[in-house]
Amino acid sequence: MRDSGLARVYLATATAGDAEMRERIAHHRATRGDGWRTVEEPLALVETLAREAAPDRALLVDCLTLWLSNLMHAGCDVAAEARRLADCLRHTPGPVVLVSNEVGLGLVPDTPLGRDFRDAQGRLNQTIAAAVPAAVFIAAGLPLWLKRPNSERSSP
Repeated sequence: MRDSGLARVYLATATAGDAEMRERIAHHRATRGDGWRTVEEPLALVETLAREAAPDRALLVDCLTLWLSNLMHAGCDVAAEARRLADCLRHTPGPVVLVSNEVGLGLVPDTPLGRDFRDAQGRLNQTIAAAVPAAVFIAAGLPLWLKRPNSERSSP
């Protein structure tokens, strides 16, 4: 994004609910560097994307996992919000990079809320991956292309 020549917008979904999270947010701001305009929006991501997206801007959404947590905590209809986001992304001018976590690779959570969150995150990731032209899984700092622009899904 840095070398694109486009204006860069960082859409942050995190909220500073405690001291540890405030430190994480401060660290992210410090390491982001110059040249980013930050927009903080924990819930209204679709409206914020619609407002901020432009052909001359590159948007980085960090992250869908925190956005999902915020939606669930607020009692929102997560499936409807995921569909709204997917629809928005299909028509968004300019590049958008979305960060999300894959939480289904670890242990099965021992609480119903944990299992609901894990399942909802998996469905959100699937919905968004279907709506965008590319999807990359990063493990150990290495990219694994799950979906490349203008191509079929890679084989295992």
